[in-house]
Amino acid sequence: MSAVPRSEKSGRAEKPSGRFRRMLDRLSSSQEDLESEELQEDTHASGCTRISECTDRQIVKVTGTLRTVTLRPRAGVPALEAELFDGTAPLDVVWLGRRSIVGIEPGRKLIASGRVAMSHGRRVLFNPKYELRPLGKE
Repeated sequence: MSAVPRSEKSGRAEKPSGRFRRMLDRLSSSQEDLESEELQEDTHASGCTRISECTDRQIVKVTGTLRTVTLRPRAGVPALEAELFDGTAPLDVVWLGRRSIVGIEPGRKLIASGRVAMSHGRRVLFNPKYELRPLGKE
């Protein structure tokens, strides 16, 4: 055993948690970093699984913000595809046989649940149960 604290062994010291330090961290962080941190906090608060922790064939409940929404046919059948991001990793959400769904649009927050599949190295939820989060809750 050594006398060096574990946080210093890993190469990064723990951040001071003072009010001034948090304000400086927020000012020096990029907008993308701040949004990712906020999404991760929302995931934790809602009791959902982090997308980065989802494995193939696992039944999950995830939350995040829709980055993109596209109509892309699969085997001649219309499919509405959206990319959900929770601050840790993206997840493709696919509704087969649908051209559009009211409320499914970029920037919308939602909770989705279903069985994760891996397709071309990406996590995918096919025809998930979903719940749209209220607008203006930011």
